[in-house]
Amino acid sequence: MKKTFKALKFSSIFLLVMALFIACDKDFNSIESDVLGKDNANFNTDSLNLQILAYNKKLNSLQINGLSSNLFGVFNDPAFGQTTASIITQITPNTFSPNFGDNPEIDSVVLSIPYYSKQVGTEEGTTNIKYSIEDSLYGNSPVKLTIYRNNYFLRDFNPSSEFNETQNYFSNASASTNSALDGTNVINFEDHKGEMIYDYYDDNEQKHYLPSGKAIILKSTEGEEEVVDRQVPALRVHLDKDYWKTVIIDKEGDPALSNTNNFRDYFRGLYFKAEPINGAGNMTFFNLSSANITIYYSKDSTVDGQRTQSNYSLNFTGNTLNTFINDYSIALTNGNKTTGDERLYLKGAEGSMAVVDLFGGEMVECEDESGVITMRTPLDCFKKTYRELDENGEYLPKVNGDFPLKRLINEAHLLIYEDENADNGGDPDFHKFDRLYAYDIKNNIPTIDYSLDPTGSQNTNSNPLNSKIFSLGQRITDNNGISKYKIRITEHLNNILLKDSTNTKLGLLLSTNVNLTNNFKILDSGDEVTETPAAAILTPRGTTLYGNHQNVPENRKMKLEIFFTEPNF
Repeated sequence: MKKTFKALKFSSIFLLVMALFIACDKDFNSIESDVLGKDNANFNTDSLNLQILAYNKKLNSLQINGLSSNLFGVFNDPAFGQTTASIITQITPNTFSPNFGDNPEIDSVVLSIPYYSKQVGTEEGTTNIKYSIEDSLYGNSPVKLTIYRNNYFLRDFNPSSEFNETQNYFSNASASTNSALDGTNVINFEDHKGEMIYDYYDDNEQKHYLPSGKAIILKSTEGEEEVVDRQVPALRVHLDKDYWKTVIIDKEGDPALSNTNNFRDYFRGLYFKAEPINGAGNMTFFNLSSANITIYYSKDSTVDGQRTQSNYSLNFTGNTLNTFINDYSIALTNGNKTTGDERLYLKGAEGSMAVVDLFGGEMVECEDESGVITMRTPLDCFKKTYRELDENGEYLPKVNGDFPLKRLINEAHLLIYEDENADNGGDPDFHKFDRLYAYDIKNNIPTIDYSLDPTGSQNTNSNPLNSKIFSLGQRITDNNGISKYKIRITEHLNNILLKDSTNTKLGLLLSTNVNLTNNFKILDSGDEVTETPAAAILTPRGTTLYGNHQNVPENRKMKLEIFFTEPNF
């Protein structure tokens, strides 16, 4: 079987990486050529499409604390409907038992929360850096942003556990208010909101919240010279001075400011509430790990008649969680584990994923080398087809821990088609940057093909579109507008054949950052999917794929394709 390779333009370094990856591959890779000639070759190559089963898994009650970043805002997916994400977070002083000096007076209180941005050049005619937040911004309509004091205490440990386990919080996205589950109770944060600290919405002044990719420019004066400080794009607002004087400055000497536990019991955190405006909005990521509230104040100096400038900061360490409210236009349900589903709905932020059972379904006719046909499970037929057998048709014993093989897998991948009839809101590029992420649901880890893929990045926010492109192929659209994905599972299948591993099911979900591999628990899952990667939680987007149900047209069905080498000596 001939394989045709199209020339691609890569840098020399990338070509070297690819060469090393291929050279280190344990598979036997063969390309037909005229060097030996057909009659002189001592191996045969072919491809084989095997039966698989793919069905929907509705995601409920996902762990929403401990995330690496947090979604905030309102996103309208044209195919699925609206998702609203709010944030509840603790704050912690950078220093304890402060001495604010004599006669402290607050000059300003500033809240700063950076966005995830990247440098995109410099401003024309200057050396000033230009930034973009397009990769982490969904939608371009304003939202209503209100910040409240949160009066619900977010625990560090689960009181119901016997071993001081961490307290986890889970989404409750089917509710109409911002709420969460702690394993036994429903927490409605609307019932625990305190005084309003900031309101970023004014109908009269048309002051709405819409993130900007512009640098933050701060100007100050040192002597007679003006100093300009340029900072990365961020949500940066001034808070009420009198309020923070009461809750912080006036508490000097109080035990509330003496340590972390006391402070978090006294000031239990902030509630960032998002609401749509006229049914529309935007959604972005808050980088709370770099966020702070800074109180700038002056106090009496040791020099009579003079004042000294100082500041006191609070960071956003501690428990932080996202809440989601879903108002979907389609019903997401668990699929049919026996026949599979025609359409697979992948939706983030407590939405839906797909389970791909590589050898699921009914018994199949399995033909051995002698032409004898027996009814076997798809998995057993797969093993019988690829492993060496003895004269009784049983597997040969392991050699150095591996079963001997009579067929060597060169390449194996899932071929998955996008539903071209799904609503994209009139934007043909709506799904342009979508990626699919696959993981081993038995062990809740990435596939071995993912782990061996050299195109990844240790920086989880570094160019996710071009990460793991060998194992998680990028979306490809042909001249007819048909889009498809390829998920490489060569080593995953080799593990099943050689090691007799039982991880035959893969989780499939939509991701805007395939570098996010940490898994988070599902509360009372009820089936084999017990955890889901952060990649599924930290995206509001969705897509619709074709499954492998009998009603799906043959040229759109999900397929498992295996290319193998079979020695003929």
